Amino acid sequence: MIDRVYTPQLELLHRGKVRDSFRLSADQRLIIVTDRISAFDLKIKTLIAGKGEVLNRLAAFWFDKTRHIIANHVVSVPDPQAMVVHECTPIRVEMVVRGAICGTLWRAYKTGRRSFCGVELPQGLTENALLAEVIVTPTTKDDSDREITPAEAVTLGLTDADTFAQMATIAKALFAEGTRIARDRGLILADTKYEFGMWRGQLLLMDEIHTPDSSRYFDAEAYERDPLTVGSFDKEFVRKWMRANTSGGALPLHLPADVAAETTTRYQALYERLTGEKVPVDPRPPCQRLRENLVANQVICDGYVAIIMGSRIDLAFAEPIAKDLRRHGVAVDIRVLSAHKNGDRIGEAVVEYNKSLESGAVIAIAGESNGLGGALAANLNLPVINCPPFKDTADYLTNIHSSLRMPRNAPAMTVVSPSLAVQAALRALNLPRLRGIIDQEIASVRATLAHDDADVRHKARNTIDRTSPTQAGK
Repeated sequence: MIDRVYTPQLELLHRGKVRDSFRLSADQRLIIVTDRISAFDLKIKTLIAGKGEVLNRLAAFWFDKTRHIIANHVVSVPDPQAMVVHECTPIRVEMVVRGAICGTLWRAYKTGRRSFCGVELPQGLTENALLAEVIVTPTTKDDSDREITPAEAVTLGLTDADTFAQMATIAKALFAEGTRIARDRGLILADTKYEFGMWRGQLLLMDEIHTPDSSRYFDAEAYERDPLTVGSFDKEFVRKWMRANTSGGALPLHLPADVAAETTTRYQALYERLTGEKVPVDPRPPCQRLRENLVANQVICDGYVAIIMGSRIDLAFAEPIAKDLRRHGVAVDIRVLSAHKNGDRIGEAVVEYNKSLESGAVIAIAGESNGLGGALAANLNLPVINCPPFKDTADYLTNIHSSLRMPRNAPAMTVVSPSLAVQAALRALNLPRLRGIIDQEIASVRATLAHDDADVRHKARNTIDRTSPTQAGK
């Protein structure tokens, strides 16, 4: 299962309740849908197997089915749990559309409340009853969502009146299309939410659409039998369990194995009902599959080398190393960390490197008292290569001595040549592609040495022939 995704190749923009977002360019970002689950604005500690794949596949399915209503932010889907999307400016309003009175709407209704976001509901409704007309109940898009009226959305500066009206109209059209397709699959779309953003002056649909994380579906046959007890294909199953198992007023953050397994079953069942296909089975572990797909689609490189300097003055020493690494198709992450001045930041880097999705190696550039290489080697599960800079022989002796005398249990290797540091890092990555390149380079060097050796021997024989007594006496 995929919890948090780490890659030094991409800038982390945001870790949401479910999704991790990374910057690809000024115009695009990578969104990875993890197997995390949230409820009541809480991040549940238990992962749900296959959940991220279902969410991403379903979102891609619905984005494709509704693009005739509104354009969306999808650029490509490089992996079942990943999307490359346009970098939109989000409109901080969630357009919640309801076709039935259930969930939070019902819980508020049964307390006697009848007005919701400027919409008045009639008396006498029962739980899960279908509404005579679809309603829109917008909320703020914050860590804790809050209901607002259309007028408040404007007065709070979340959007302007024309854009809100456009979003409301589109939201109802999307809900109608979702209702039609769901009905053909024997399902009732009870409620959902939509998010919008601006991209190059154009309103786009973004985030997700009609997934079990954002929507509630009823089985139509079960609903006909008894609307009050009908189950739903969404997170309400988890919410009900959490409400029934509160302790001291606190909701539980860990789900038992049977609840997690049932959640997986419900999510996959909804996917199969809506798409008419089973969730594809991939024998690879999810993280391996994600890494290989992102590499195959050129979203990331297959490996990286972190060049970590003790000071910015070493940048001139680091740049040729970085250039040589990039020439081999390896990503480079350059950072300035000092074991003495900002050692606390080493801990942050250690987490990212140790949990990185792809293969990595580290080149530490620090001289004099090289605590940097030792601190990195003692805490990283990646190979660490010290390559101390030096100005002259005396400086060399000081720096190399410091790097060679690493602390106990700090397995750093030390090289004195930047070009050899590159070669050591490439070998440390142990990537099949690089092994092939290295084999070619070794063969080229051997051929050159063999040619040089043959040339030297040929010249030596000519010299001997010209100066031998036998030749001289003829």
